[in-house]
Amino acid sequence: MDKTDERLISALRHDARASLSDLALQLSLSRTTVRARIERLIQRGDILGFSVVLKEDALQDPVRGLMMIGIEGRGAQRITRQLQGLTEVRAIHSTNGRWDLIVELGTETLEELDRALARIRSFEGVQTSETSLLLSTKKTT
Repeated sequence: MDKTDERLISALRHDARASLSDLALQLSLSRTTVRARIERLIQRGDILGFSVVLKEDALQDPVRGLMMIGIEGRGAQRITRQLQGLTEVRAIHSTNGRWDLIVELGTETLEELDRALARIRSFEGVQTSETSLLLSTKKTT
């Protein structure tokens, strides 16, 4: 991926609905070049797809947080399966460093988030955790 591809992806992240002509003008490229680059990025798997974010999706979880989890022993797979069953869990990420998992949570109220956190902390094998509330989002995918 070269600098032009990176600029194209940045433009698509800003407005995935932009026409090929608009993208070409913005990037100082021909419309044919823009189309060919997008097709190549899709074929190589650099672009996996396009999505629509609805206003209702953004408002769905007024309370959001990230929970970092430290797991004792080899219980990560079991705990991941348990997390997948919780309706409050939006995403589960494995990671390196101090934390074994980072879990994205979303609820309607702080009380619901508190209950979800308590439930997760009670899972056998969860050794330690730390949670940060997400106050605002400046940019999404």
